[in-house]
Amino acid sequence: MTPEPTNTEAIRVIGRFEAGRGIPDEMRADVRMLGALLGQVLRECGSPGLFEDVERLRLATIQAYEAETALAEGTEAFERATEIAESFTIERADEVARAFTCYFHLVNLAEEHQRVRILRERAGQPGREDATDTVAAAYEQLRREVGDDEARRRLAGLRFHPVFTAHPTEARRRAVSTSIRRLSELLTDHDAASDGGSEEHRARRRMLEEVDTLWRTAPLRAQKPSPTDEVRTVMSVFDETLFTTVPHVYRRIDDALRGEDSGASTPVVPAFVRVGSWVGGDRDGNPFVTASVTREAAQIASDHVLRGLERAIDRIGRGLTLDADSTPPSDEVAAMWDAFSASQQDVADEIAARSPEEPHRRVMLSLARRVAATRLGGDGAYTAPEQLLADLRAVQESLAASGAKRHAFGGIQHLIWQVETYGFHLTELEVRQHSQVHRQALAELEAGDDQQLSEQTLEVLEVFRAIAEIQRRYGLRAAGRYVVSFTQSAEDLANVHRLARHALGDDVPVLDVVPLFETFADLQAAPAILAEVVEFPEFRARMSETENRLEVMLGYSDSSKDVGPVAANLALYEAQEKIALWAQGAGIALTLFHGRGGALGRGGGPANSAILAQPPHSVDGRFKLTEQGEVIFARYGEPAIAMRHIDQVAAATLLASSPSVEQRTSGAAARYADIAQKMDAASRERFFSLVKADGFAPWFATVTPMEEIGLLALGSRPARRGLSVESLEDLRAIPWVFAWTQARINLAGWFGLGTALEAVGDEARLAEAYREWPLLRTMVDNVAMSLAKTDERIARRYLALGDRDDLAQLVLDELALTREWVIRLTGGSGLLENKPILQRAVALRSPYVDALSLLQLRALRELRSAASAPEGSGADDEQRRLLLLSVSGVAAGLQNTG
Repeated sequence: MTPEPTNTEAIRVIGRFEAGRGIPDEMRADVRMLGALLGQVLRECGSPGLFEDVERLRLATIQAYEAETALAEGTEAFERATEIAESFTIERADEVARAFTCYFHLVNLAEEHQRVRILRERAGQPGREDATDTVAAAYEQLRREVGDDEARRRLAGLRFHPVFTAHPTEARRRAVSTSIRRLSELLTDHDAASDGGSEEHRARRRMLEEVDTLWRTAPLRAQKPSPTDEVRTVMSVFDETLFTTVPHVYRRIDDALRGEDSGASTPVVPAFVRVGSWVGGDRDGNPFVTASVTREAAQIASDHVLRGLERAIDRIGRGLTLDADSTPPSDEVAAMWDAFSASQQDVADEIAARSPEEPHRRVMLSLARRVAATRLGGDGAYTAPEQLLADLRAVQESLAASGAKRHAFGGIQHLIWQVETYGFHLTELEVRQHSQVHRQALAELEAGDDQQLSEQTLEVLEVFRAIAEIQRRYGLRAAGRYVVSFTQSAEDLANVHRLARHALGDDVPVLDVVPLFETFADLQAAPAILAEVVEFPEFRARMSETENRLEVMLGYSDSSKDVGPVAANLALYEAQEKIALWAQGAGIALTLFHGRGGALGRGGGPANSAILAQPPHSVDGRFKLTEQGEVIFARYGEPAIAMRHIDQVAAATLLASSPSVEQRTSGAAARYADIAQKMDAASRERFFSLVKADGFAPWFATVTPMEEIGLLALGSRPARRGLSVESLEDLRAIPWVFAWTQARINLAGWFGLGTALEAVGDEARLAEAYREWPLLRTMVDNVAMSLAKTDERIARRYLALGDRDDLAQLVLDELALTREWVIRLTGGSGLLENKPILQRAVALRSPYVDALSLLQLRALRELRSAASAPEGSGADDEQRRLLLLSVSGVAAGLQNTG
């Protein structure tokens, strides 16, 4: 056994590892500083010897990671790391797991801070911004290809519609996220402080205090959040980022397109973002989401946006100190003030006293009071956001007419953009329910005995009443989309209208019924179902009111679990191609709603590259997708990153319908159709050989922490449909992906691709297809990312828990084959060599994730053999807590988990 290194040698090994990852100097300095602060906290607050034990395990996993290429040395180093993890008492193992989890939060923060630093540097240096994936660049390309008029028309119709969901993939507590956000602000303060000065010392002292808070905050929730808790969590993203960030996105694009004219005349950029939400509306499989919860979710969202608008209008109004002589009001603005004075004289007198001879300031402050009344239900309240928009436009026109164009098209324009984007509702709340629940409810209702209706059926009816109330109070955009999970026939969609009539008679709410096609068979049946349903009277009537618009949702998770990731991706492309072709022929303005998750096994990965790989006419300037769990905070939690993400996705959405992109995708799909056919058949057969093997479902539950993940208080929704997992149908897609990720296998993201590529066999043609076929390139690049986060050494130990060598070997063989083919197609000698920044991020975290995985394995083995422990020993509870702590840490380390 090799002796453990001395402290000096440990410092050298760790320093060499960090330097070898190619980390930028500023980021490395941040990581070292935050790590040192954590080390100080561990020394001060942890039990005796904790810091030294954390360092021993950290060093051992780094050495094992670096020695992996030399098999003998790598095995010895890995065994030493395993022995250290096994040697800890259960109490010490808990502390070590918490320490590594804190470290990941700090590394993630440093990495995010580096991204923000780079974005800000680019923004301050014109010409450095990446010109290939911005809306401005996409518009210029469109203009060259289709002409000025058509490019302007397409820009005017641009729509990006993220839909936030409460699916439980965010393992961090909200208290932890809040602490990290405070640390982010302090890190910015530290950057701005002079070296060695009092401000730098103050920032470091406050960061130390915050790291101490992070360490002392329990990493696991004591109980599952309620749906209302989930609503409030999403609202924090709006309050801290989205409300102010989105208009800045519009402004930045307008600046790029119009230069000095931006801010002095009517912008060309529309308010193209719409924010949807399933939080408080998605009741598919979640008995805790009720009609009363849906009403409360709408009320909470409205309260947040009205507070935001009130503050913003008041702030901009206070700054409009333009006197009547230099900036006289229009007759319309003067009349607005007279009407307000007549209805609320006391308030008007107060405002007038603070704004003498400042008519525009007076009117804006009166609008803020009216928005407050709208929120609180007082006199002068607006009844619809359109009324506020009309008033803001009247002020804008008055300012412009009197020569104050910078004020008219500056702050006032930002307010207009905010109202156009968010209305009085903030998020467009969507209801989702399973088609089978509707069938059961209708069967009861049509049996004729209203006294014997089940609670479920009564709740189904109450949902429609809730939608009607929300529409009356907050406007039609506030609610009305009704997503039908597992749509298998046109009747499944017609049932929604039938139920609405049962609930409300002829006084039904406006409903946009959205089919959700999830399984492989349902995706294939989709075009025929849509062709039938658009002939139904309710659909024809609604489409005639919305310029023949129709929305169709595609599920990535269940289709992948159904036939494997390769066949699912190909089936989704084919379904989109056929649906888009049908819609184009029928003159229907189609919006495809992509039900993507954060992990690659659930359709995750870079959204902009995925958009540009879609079939012709399947985007047409409109892109809608689900955003959930850790993805919400990763993409929208920091203003600079949110702006960049929205700009990138909107650019791809605009560019996807350009003639050059459509010709490339359709031409490549036709040229490589034979490859797609072979890959589909081979990957499905390989996937079925695993998941349809006798005893696969219980084996899967044994070799992964799937059962234990269900105990984590991640979200309000249950993790499975039944009491036990006897087949894949019993398991929801999220824990399916989450469990494989925790076991460091990531099977849901890659299994079957190696066999699919091997079946084609022609490496030269596959390399050509990888270069020219966007769908294959996106698929292979995403699989490379998924494989980079696997660890075969650790995966083998999880697989050994199942006592099924045949299934374990099948997984390992496919892993090796897939890795071999991905490296051959992407080039180089290892994974992600064509994406060095991503490779750096994965490599920096991997040895630390290994440490947590070893602790998790230890706990999982104990839990699997707990049946032999004496009753009442408490061993189960102790090991389960360690396992759950490690789950939270691995999720933080890998970042995209479910």
